[in-house]
Amino acid sequence: MKSYSKLSFYVFLLPIILWLVLLIIIPQIELLIMSLRFENDMGDMVWSFENYKEFFANDIYWYTFVRTAMYAIFVTFLTFLVTFPIAFYITKIVNPRYIAFLTILLLLPFWVSELVRVYGWTILLRESGVINYFLQALGITSSGIEMLYNDFSMIMGLVYTSMLFMVIPLISSLESMDDSYIEAASDLGASKLTIFFKIIIPYCASGIVSGSIIVFMLTLGNYLTPNLMGGKNSLWFTEQIYNEFIASLNWNQGAAFGFLLLILSSLIIWLGLKLTKQNLAKALS
Repeated sequence: MKSYSKLSFYVFLLPIILWLVLLIIIPQIELLIMSLRFENDMGDMVWSFENYKEFFANDIYWYTFVRTAMYAIFVTFLTFLVTFPIAFYITKIVNPRYIAFLTILLLLPFWVSELVRVYGWTILLRESGVINYFLQALGITSSGIEMLYNDFSMIMGLVYTSMLFMVIPLISSLESMDDSYIEAASDLGASKLTIFFKIIIPYCASGIVSGSIIVFMLTLGNYLTPNLMGGKNSLWFTEQIYNEFIASLNWNQGAAFGFLLLILSSLIIWLGLKLTKQNLAKALS
């Protein structure tokens, strides 16, 4: 019986291992090798860190990454502020028989491609879009207002596309929380702010951390939303990587930038975990 259980375990584990090795590990190793190859003045490919040095030598690359990282952190925080009340309402306030229905309503928009959802926002926000139509119909404005192609619309689009990845971990954490903790604290005279910061937030810390990591990484590596809603001045680091790969056909430089994005984002997450005194293994478990 034990041998049969082990065999079943390895059979189910094999596709995961193949997926990790073939689609993640091997391509990443190939990109790492490519990033360490540099074409010298003689036209020969040599082993070098020149592709990485270019990132620090050119101010625009460094500035773009810092800007992208700051916006990614802000979007992560904003996504938490938007989704936490939703998660709390679904798990602690609404009638339990409606929880599944409301959760499905949250998931429905994300069954559609991200490209379609982003274009939906452009239809709403563009100068001849739905919002401007109603503003003119109500006499608030006499002409259309361009709401697209700026940092505000880009942040709004990033928050919208990231909401699901924050709200699901929060719902999972809040569902497991016993309501008697809140009731006991309230009976003992604790204020709502005290209950929120001393009971609810510490209990949901693992869900907040796991959701924040996912949202931060997805936002930092997002290309579609900043490109379509942020316009030409979005200055998103993934666009720099895209330009190196596609526009300049410099795959070695693009591979180096991709690895720098991975390394620097991992350092930011590590620093965030240290500052908040959270454990990565516990948060993702």
